[in-house]
Amino acid sequence: MLKAQETVLEIDLKALKHNFDHLKSKLESNTKFLAVVKAYGYGSDACEIARYLEGLDVDYFAVAYVNEGIKLRKAGIRKPILVLHPQAANFDKLVAHCLEPSLYNAKILNEFIEIATAENQSNYPIHIKFNTGLNRLGFSKNDINYIASKLKGSKAVKVKSIFSHLAASEDLTEKNFTLNQIDSFKNISSNMIESIGYKPILHICNTSGLLNYPDAHLDMVRSGIGLYGFGNSKKENQYLKPIATLKTIISQIHSIEKGESVGYNRGFKSDTFLKTATLPIGHADGIGRQYGNGKGFVTIDGKKAPIIGNVCMDMIMVNITNIDCKEGDEVIVFNNNITAENLAESANTISYEILTAISQRIKRSFLK
Repeated sequence: MLKAQETVLEIDLKALKHNFDHLKSKLESNTKFLAVVKAYGYGSDACEIARYLEGLDVDYFAVAYVNEGIKLRKAGIRKPILVLHPQAANFDKLVAHCLEPSLYNAKILNEFIEIATAENQSNYPIHIKFNTGLNRLGFSKNDINYIASKLKGSKAVKVKSIFSHLAASEDLTEKNFTLNQIDSFKNISSNMIESIGYKPILHICNTSGLLNYPDAHLDMVRSGIGLYGFGNSKKENQYLKPIATLKTIISQIHSIEKGESVGYNRGFKSDTFLKTATLPIGHADGIGRQYGNGKGFVTIDGKKAPIIGNVCMDMIMVNITNIDCKEGDEVIVFNNNITAENLAESANTISYEILTAISQRIKRSFLK
């Protein structure tokens, strides 16, 4: 890896392949693999990630919103793309780019059937989502007859998959809850299949479900965070490789005398002599204010340098009193040793949040 000369997010595609291969090794040969690349590929680069995974013969992609799917199509992605939370205002664009909607209530189902009919579609692939306990999106089991009647009344659409989402698959203290979700989904799926007269793809497992509940793999699994190197537990993390390294450099070093302050609102006041380094990365880049005042840290020459004072929009200041470094030296915000999960824990949050918050103004570099 080259030494950083500016703030950069390095994406290791070999690590991505390692994670994909490891997760695939947990599946039966006929179980499909859906790669979740929403939120800019969990803060990396959705198009580069999808192109690489398409070359590894992933079966499906998923994004949150229609515009994310359109970007993948414009980047040349040809595999099926599931849109997990489509908005009716974008249904015409969805159809124009051959994206596949998740339909989760009567309103959105009816609106999509209307659009598909108006566009003279036949058997347009749709995905029916059921709520089994997350209580976020999804039809109820009591809606099965209604859904079936709407489907039988239209030739414009056809169910490609039936799915649900696990609420706590990473938390083994909630195993009974998760098993109840899985059983509920199997019952719903069975009734739905009987009502519509054919069997679509069935899927409920996210990354933690894939790892912890092999009996629930069904026809397809969905993986997001696992592909990017996190298994939601220390046990599983050892088999995965974080694909992202966030680097920056030291812009300036200051000597701070006792009684002097650092940063906005004098967020830090020194009670002794110390040295600080100013780095060109801030809350506009995804390092939120919650990491300031000694909670978050970076690594310089293998040593932790705590963030002091308040995080600025474009800069942070760190304590380098006991670190031998100079202006222009490389700084690691997170990598595969001091991971995004380690940094996130310092501010009582999760790896998902810090990864997806990394600003698009930060340069991306790909290690192939």
